[in-house]
Amino acid sequence: MIRKGTKGLARWVTWGSALVMAMLLADSCKHEPLVGPGVDNGQNGGGGDDPDEGTACDPNTIWFQQQVLPILTSSCTNPGEGLNCHHTANDDNDGIEISSYETLMASGIVQDGDLMEAITDDDPDKIMPRPPFSPLTPDQIALIQQWINQGAQNNSCEPSACDTLNVTYSGTIAPLLQSRCTSCHSGSTPSGGINLTQWSVVNQRAADGTLEGAIRRLPTFEPMPPSGPQLSDCRIRQVQLWIAQGAPNN
Repeated sequence: MIRKGTKGLARWVTWGSALVMAMLLADSCKHEPLVGPGVDNGQNGGGGDDPDEGTACDPNTIWFQQQVLPILTSSCTNPGEGLNCHHTANDDNDGIEISSYETLMASGIVQDGDLMEAITDDDPDKIMPRPPFSPLTPDQIALIQQWINQGAQNNSCEPSACDTLNVTYSGTIAPLLQSRCTSCHSGSTPSGGINLTQWSVVNQRAADGTLEGAIRRLPTFEPMPPSGPQLSDCRIRQVQLWIAQGAPNN
């Protein structure tokens, strides 16, 4: 039998211990997801948003909390504007409140078809939102119809990642403003005289701090959107990054 010397045994024990330690460390870390540079962990809370922020949400499903509710609240529940009056149930709006899933469904306008009729009516005295506010876009109408076709569920999906590397005006900021802001801030008589469909106006509001202050709902700014959920942490971060770039028309 060949016996190891004392030094050889010590080296063998040291090497063996290191191997075991490496195996334990590798096993303890193998379940931890890697988050690449420029991508925030999706556990960022916040309010409603679009599910296209990450890859965890089924693109074939319409998510009420992130897609439908923001359209309805921004278009129909602005308490500061007399014609967008469904932020609470009262006699002036036939007792219809659509500030949440519960109040929307309690009103019965989804079930009996009145919601789709109101947002697609050709009569300017009946269509919602009422002039001078802009009607919903064909894409918004189609999205609401698809949500109804899928069962009008109170569903929600918060994306798992936030893209902070590819933030542009055309691909990120403009679609966000369209879904959450331009139902009031557009047309010939935009709310507050601010037409957020124009890049020059958005750029100006970004430069003077109004845009960031409003979406963060800071104390000295009028909160935007004024009703419904606040923008998610991811969306606010994207706006901040775009502003830091100089709010370009890219």
